[in-house]
Amino acid sequence: MRYNANPWLSYRQVATKTATPGQLVLMLFDGALRFLDKALVGFDLDDPLDSNLAINNNILKAQEILRELNMSLNMEKGGEFAATMRRLYNYYDLQLSQSNLQKDPAGVELVIRLLSVIRGAWAEMLTGNSASTVDLQVERQLQAA
Repeated sequence: MRYNANPWLSYRQVATKTATPGQLVLMLFDGALRFLDKALVGFDLDDPLDSNLAINNNILKAQEILRELNMSLNMEKGGEFAATMRRLYNYYDLQLSQSNLQKDPAGVELVIRLLSVIRGAWAEMLTGNSASTVDLQVERQLQAA
């Protein structure tokens, strides 16, 4: 019998393989938010090297997730919703790039706030409440940006 030293890793692998496409998107939102939270911690570190590494590495990981979400959009079938999400993902990417270059947490905080709203709406949609919830939250973000 083989013993797995990291049960959390095993759980994540099984969860990823058995998740629906909607659940995978939710997992990606959660991953991006987790990396952005870690990047925020980096702004408070005293050692400049540790701070810059934490900020840079975690922002880059979050950007990779957002880029994957962006590239997975079906622009033909997704219509205006897909186009709107593409604009939001590009906006988030720009904010994170600026935060990383300037070592200013404002862009990271903004993206966390905005992405959390979409993540919440997406989770609500998955529970069967309404797909229009996501549309409404996305529209509000575009108006505010």
